[in-house]
Amino acid sequence: MKSTKRIWQALFAVFICSFSVLLYLGSEIYQEAPPIPERIQSESGKVIFTKEDIEQGQLVWRSMGGHQNGSIWGHGSLLAPDWNADWLHREALASLELLAKAVYNESYNDLTVPQQKYLQAQLQQDIRTNRYNPATGEITVSDNRAQVILSLSRYYQGLFSANPQFTALREQYALKEGVLKDEQRAYRLSAFFFWSTWATVTERPGKDISYTSNWPYEPLVANEPDGDLLGWSMFSIILMIAGIGALVWYHASLKHEPLPTPSKTDPLLSLDIKPSQRAVFKYFLTAIGLFLLQITLGGITAHYAVEGQEFYGYPLAEILPYAVTRTWHTQLAVFWIATAWLGTGLFIAPALSNHEPKFQKLGVNVLWVALLVVVLGSMFGEWYAAQQIWDLDTSYWFGHQGYEFVDLGRIWQILLLAGLLIWLALITRAILPALSHQHEHRPVVMVLFLSSIAIGLFYGVGLMMGKHTHLAIAEYWRWWVVHLWVEGFFETFAAAVVSLLFVRLGLIRAKSANTTVLFTTVIFLTGGIIGTLHHLYFGGTPTSVIAWGASFSALEVVPLALIGFEAFESYKLGQASPWMTRYKWAIMFFVACSFWNLVGAGVFGFLINPPISLYYIQGLNITALHAHTAFMGVYGMLGIGLILFCVRPMVAEHYWNDKLLKYAFWTLNLGLAMMAFMSLLPVGVIQFNAVMEQGYWYARSPEIIHSAAVESLVWWRLPGDVVFAGGGGFIILFMLNALRSFLPQKAAAELTLNRE
Repeated sequence: MKSTKRIWQALFAVFICSFSVLLYLGSEIYQEAPPIPERIQSESGKVIFTKEDIEQGQLVWRSMGGHQNGSIWGHGSLLAPDWNADWLHREALASLELLAKAVYNESYNDLTVPQQKYLQAQLQQDIRTNRYNPATGEITVSDNRAQVILSLSRYYQGLFSANPQFTALREQYALKEGVLKDEQRAYRLSAFFFWSTWATVTERPGKDISYTSNWPYEPLVANEPDGDLLGWSMFSIILMIAGIGALVWYHASLKHEPLPTPSKTDPLLSLDIKPSQRAVFKYFLTAIGLFLLQITLGGITAHYAVEGQEFYGYPLAEILPYAVTRTWHTQLAVFWIATAWLGTGLFIAPALSNHEPKFQKLGVNVLWVALLVVVLGSMFGEWYAAQQIWDLDTSYWFGHQGYEFVDLGRIWQILLLAGLLIWLALITRAILPALSHQHEHRPVVMVLFLSSIAIGLFYGVGLMMGKHTHLAIAEYWRWWVVHLWVEGFFETFAAAVVSLLFVRLGLIRAKSANTTVLFTTVIFLTGGIIGTLHHLYFGGTPTSVIAWGASFSALEVVPLALIGFEAFESYKLGQASPWMTRYKWAIMFFVACSFWNLVGAGVFGFLINPPISLYYIQGLNITALHAHTAFMGVYGMLGIGLILFCVRPMVAEHYWNDKLLKYAFWTLNLGLAMMAFMSLLPVGVIQFNAVMEQGYWYARSPEIIHSAAVESLVWWRLPGDVVFAGGGGFIILFMLNALRSFLPQKAAAELTLNRE
């Protein structure tokens, strides 16, 4: 009891201290964010852009898909360039050409290496000097630079319009024809591109690094990693090794109690299934349906890497451009996994309390309808926003907010938050009886309830990003949602649910579950909360973010060092008693979750955690490698496992098809591994070599993305995609078969799926 109390105290201390640090650093980001000037003008007084142009340009970028059309400061999609790296390189080359003509009366490419180095030094002096005047709010650039800026502005206006001169390039970038139909919008988009690029190369006052810590890597303008990146990277690795050592020592010192003797029959067979719990089945069926749609959209999105505007010759981009399919693909990943976990909560809460509140089933059904409205409404809004018909304000409210994983329009975002609060109310009224009595597994139930509160409330931080919120601040709040809400509190919730399921099955002792869940939560949140900052190294943030983010994100890897023990224990539990064969594939999905936690979140995650490595590979396919193997491998497999555990007591034996689950398990895992190792990883390695060879811009250029080697590797992804899609098909077939348990006997007989 004392041990549990101390862990609770540690948990609250970690929570308070970590969020205090995170909020303090948020205030630093706000104070030290790159300034948005009132105007940008040349030395001769010509106004190039105004503050309104920049802010409206950011809204234009968001309305057309934002992160789904290339990237800004390294965050976004992978086919089109990172617009800052692209602008910076083009500006450097154009400026050097002007200097070469002025100084040597020759083309820059015809100069000797010493002459080129001399001109590069001249350019670096001009382009890196901070000419922002806080008193007037103006940025003054040289007349030569103003000439280059206006030239590049015209270039991007042509690229994002229907100018036939750029047709081939738009196809390579997977941009639809006529992305923007309004000339003023295209002009203002170029203003936003320039300002966000200005921040990447302009040195902070009193320092010799830019607002984005010299990211992206561009040797022509001396954008190179500084000593702090290497120093904090080394420190993070040392800290990670020390943390793993301490955790292994602690684990070895524990007295492991023997597992309880399992009962001779399945304890869940006696579970009194409440009407609201049966109503939850539609959540699980919906989740798998959304999963299948996400797989389909993922295949289309991946294909755009070889045919930027067509799908096997069909001009699909005219209807569903890359920006839309990728938006839906990433958003549905959150939607289907969240739906699975929300359904799990609605099923588990009455099971823990053995209490069915009045109108609980009605609440479950209403919430399901609301969920469908938000999903379908937000998807339509995002598609319509891509047509560029709405004005910018309407697009913001009902269309596309442009930030990856929180793309849905503000109205849909508010409605989703309202739905989560309704879910929290339903969970609370069902679980309160279980919290009002003292029992041996009450601490785990409390963790489950607290994580449910966090899930219900923390999505709301996404509303901190307004229409004109500074990009650096918007990224700060966005990662609160993506990292803390999706990766943090949902994971804590899942750990509590799995432990309670094993306790209910009599496979582990409640005392052991209490200690394990609380301790795991402490360890995870110690690194996870402040570790959010590792997404913000180069997002217009001060160097303190790099120091804190590198140190604590390294600690996120520490719990994964013992993940093999977790997988082994899960596998052993699956063989604890003959009746456990009923849950074999649910437990196997938990084992898969442990495996991908180690590989996807651990190995591939740490590849991008140290600042020095992320400096070179942010926004390359190696980050996509981590995203796919961690998100689907961990949260997806866990979600499927939870679904199977919840539906098992509700599905009649003759409608439970283990053969389909076997096929689904192996094809999903094999397909994910093929996708990762046959395509994403080797493409990422090619891109990394390209960065080191010429600069970041080169790794994201058509010369690399559409090179013969990379396009061949994209085609090599197809077998993995097909195998993985087959797994999704087996899961939906299983769920349709299980649905027969919920239909009247006559209707069930009409379904022709059979167990054989």
